Amino acid sequence: MINEKFSKIGFVLAMAGSAVGLGNAWKFPTMVGNNGGSAFIILYLLLTFAIAFVAFLAELSIGKLGESDVVSSIYKLAPKHKKAWSLSGFFMIGAILIASFYMVVIGWILKYIYLSFSPLLADTKEAAAQFNTLLANDLTSSVLCFSLVFLMVFFAVSKGVKSGIEKLNIWMMPSLFVLLVCMLFYALSMGDGFVKAAKFLFVPNFSAITPDVILQALGLAFFSLSMGVGVIPTYAANLPERTNLIKSTLSIIFINILIGIMMGLVVFTFIFAYGADSTASGPGLIFISLVTLFAKLGVVGNVMAVAFFVSLLFAGITSAVSMIEPFAYYLVRKFEISRKAALLYIGVFVYVLGFFCIFSYYSDTASTFSIFGKPVFDALDFLTSNIMMPIGAIIFSFFVGYKLKKESLHLLFGEFMGKAFFEIWYFALRYIVPIAICAIMIYQIAGK
Repeated sequence: MINEKFSKIGFVLAMAGSAVGLGNAWKFPTMVGNNGGSAFIILYLLLTFAIAFVAFLAELSIGKLGESDVVSSIYKLAPKHKKAWSLSGFFMIGAILIASFYMVVIGWILKYIYLSFSPLLADTKEAAAQFNTLLANDLTSSVLCFSLVFLMVFFAVSKGVKSGIEKLNIWMMPSLFVLLVCMLFYALSMGDGFVKAAKFLFVPNFSAITPDVILQALGLAFFSLSMGVGVIPTYAANLPERTNLIKSTLSIIFINILIGIMMGLVVFTFIFAYGADSTASGPGLIFISLVTLFAKLGVVGNVMAVAFFVSLLFAGITSAVSMIEPFAYYLVRKFEISRKAALLYIGVFVYVLGFFCIFSYYSDTASTFSIFGKPVFDALDFLTSNIMMPIGAIIFSFFVGYKLKKESLHLLFGEFMGKAFFEIWYFALRYIVPIAICAIMIYQIAGK
């Protein structure tokens, strides 16, 4: 399986599956709605194509030129100090840490798919109590659902790049899109609610754009694309020859943005149709607010709830799979062990860490499973999102911009972007991207 390659469409869908995650359901629409509507979308698009796109291509070049796992690729490509530079590849451990708590959240979604087959709670306080009970008191459900998600994710990765990851994304990503289209058609039938949602998301309010909002948009643009943890170089190492790298990258970005907007329209149509709080954010928007709104539709609401949570399940699993693959790929190539053996080692670590995350929210053990006063779950989230991903993205961008031969990069990208655009990209990579990522990192840490 080590020589398997993605098909061109398989790579796009797999990378889009990594980018399209649970944040598309609550983070993207909430940030758009609360920060100027379409003015925020315009800003987000500008920053995505001007900065995030630049860094994405840099990480892609590491995998494509190195044609190996991220550690070995950097070692191979570094002109000198090879061992020192290759250590930066171990930022892919951040992906493993993310997977451990991310699969706990996907487990919550699995629980809510089950709950959606029963009468839903229409009272906000009752829905909040139900969600809090799952986290703090229902240890059996949390462990069972996490375990099922864990098995699904590791089974997919165990099948390899072509038979596992690509096949999973080729099935799940179109299914996710179809489910969202069906929900959008239903949202259209809700008349005034849909109109208000569209205005909320698309009517620009440029007065809401502040330096704080710009940094939020920049952070979203970067980290919605799974940067800094080795996912992009690992997937790029399995690209077929003669792939149009620019077209593929633009397709990935387009799919990510489109699904975020579709999610936003669905979520806020229900919120406005029933006069709910449009400023709600985070998981509470989905597991509390939206559940109570589905409840008002009776049986139709149950059908909508199942469809919505299944779509989130698909988005979550495709992202979780991408977080496991980089380190598995490294172990297989570095130590020449089987993929199943590599996944066994990774799986033990992820499963134990996932338990720590669950126990950090469980009322009887929360005080024990904490780090500096934070639940293990929140501590891992902070460490990966605010420290490991930004530092990893900075190092990868610096490595490509200052250590790789410019001629090699031009040979890789020049055919698809032309000399003038290549020079602009190269300048942005060397001088703009590092400053942008540092600004995001400082803002996010200071904001905590």
